Amino acid sequence: MKMKLCLLSVAFCLVCGTVWSQSDAQHSEFKKTIFTTTAESGDYTTLTTALKATELDMLLEADGSFTIFAPSDQAFQKMSSQEIAHLMKPENKHKLREMLTYFMVAGSLSASKILNALVRGNGKATFTTVQGKKIKATIDGVDIILTDGLGNKARITTADSDQCNGIIHTIDSVILPTPL
Repeated sequence: MKMKLCLLSVAFCLVCGTVWSQSDAQHSEFKKTIFTTTAESGDYTTLTTALKATELDMLLEADGSFTIFAPSDQAFQKMSSQEIAHLMKPENKHKLREMLTYFMVAGSLSASKILNALVRGNGKATFTTVQGKKIKATIDGVDIILTDGLGNKARITTADSDQCNGIIHTIDSVILPTPL
C-alpha cells in the first residue's frame, strides 16, 4: 500500500511537471528534433558523435516518435576512454549502433507513462528497445531507475524534454545490451 501511495505521489509530481513543460512547449513555435537538441545542448557530445558515426543521427532528425534515454557526457565519463575509443572505431560500427539503439524506445514514453506502467506493475515495468532487448524500470524514492540485462543501472536525471519527434530523458550512466 505504501509503495502504491509513493508511486502515485511521484506520478502526480511528474505529471504536474510534465503538464507545465508541455504547456511551455506548446507556446514555442518550433520544436527541434531529438538529434538537433542533443547536438546543440553541449551535454551530449559523446552521444552526438556516436549517433553521427552510426548514421542514427538521420533517424533522430526524421519524423517519427522515439524516446531516447540519453547518456550525458558525465555518464560516458564513467566508462574508460579505451572502451569509448574502441566503440568509435569504424570496424565496431555495428556494436556501437547496437548500443545506441538500446537507448531508444519506439513512441513517446513520457515520465508519466513510465510511472503509470510502474504503478500497474507494482513498482516494476519493462520496455522493449529499438534494438529489440528489454530495459527494466523501477523506482527509488522519487527517481526512475533503468536496469539493463547485465544489471547496470542508470537514473533518469532530467525527464520529458519534449521534441518534435519524441522525448529525451537524460540518464546518469551508460546502459548496455551486451558486454563490451
